[in-house]
Amino acid sequence: MLPVMRLPREADTAALRQALWQQRIGHQISEEEDGLLLWLADPRQRHELEALVRRWEQGESLDIAKPTARPKLSGQLSQWVPGLKRVPVTALMIGLSLLVFALLGVFGDLLIVTLTIVPIGLSGNELVYGSLMDSVTSGQVWRLLSPAFLHFGWMHLIFNLMWVWYFGKQIEMLQGSRMMLLLLVVAGIGANLAQYVTGTVLFGGMSGVVYALLGHVWLMSRRVPGSGFFVPQMLVVFMLGWMVFTMTDMAGSVGFGNVANEAHLGGLLVGLLSGWYYSSRQLRS
Repeated sequence: MLPVMRLPREADTAALRQALWQQRIGHQISEEEDGLLLWLADPRQRHELEALVRRWEQGESLDIAKPTARPKLSGQLSQWVPGLKRVPVTALMIGLSLLVFALLGVFGDLLIVTLTIVPIGLSGNELVYGSLMDSVTSGQVWRLLSPAFLHFGWMHLIFNLMWVWYFGKQIEMLQGSRMMLLLLVVAGIGANLAQYVTGTVLFGGMSGVVYALLGHVWLMSRRVPGSGFFVPQMLVVFMLGWMVFTMTDMAGSVGFGNVANEAHLGGLLVGLLSGWYYSSRQLRS
């Protein structure tokens, strides 16, 4: 949350808050010693918020009961294009994941064994696995990261990409594309290696990266409240609870046994470390 401005303690902010929520401007008003402090969830909406506050201060009608007109589809699409240009790494992650998922329907197992962390073959009636060291030294370096783009079902894909967009756009807009790319590579490789060393070879998904983004955004929002990062506390509780649940025997009994738990944990540790490091730098500056 980003602190924006102070309001008089005795002010009746009911109309202002209703107008802000109607415009889908996430905010919070806290009581401080010297008055009310208005916080903003998304820094990109600062100009819209300030314009509404100015109208409210001047006693103008905020047209609360009047719904805003919905833009035409063409207008919505034109607004998406510049938005995606501001978060190219996040958009690329989502685009590649969707492309790989679509190509699985065309190439099937051939594509899967190309993207798994080590080559997989069939000898007789048994699967045989290659060596990670041999794969990397022979030039197949992409295998260290490529499992992150491999999803085996619609629910798995949608769940991961939804959080990639939610956390990724915050990181990329507030800390830049280089930071987002660094997290993708380090968390993706770290999560894949964490899963591989447990003896699992056939796995995939962006979940490890998602947990890294979660850890990074959460620590930045907690340690540097004015940084602009925001994640609802209940979402953190849910995602951490889900990670712990999938590690239990109960998860297997209800059909959630094949979850890359080590990848989740490895990604989360990467995100917590990066969040602690970069929040500490901001606190020192």
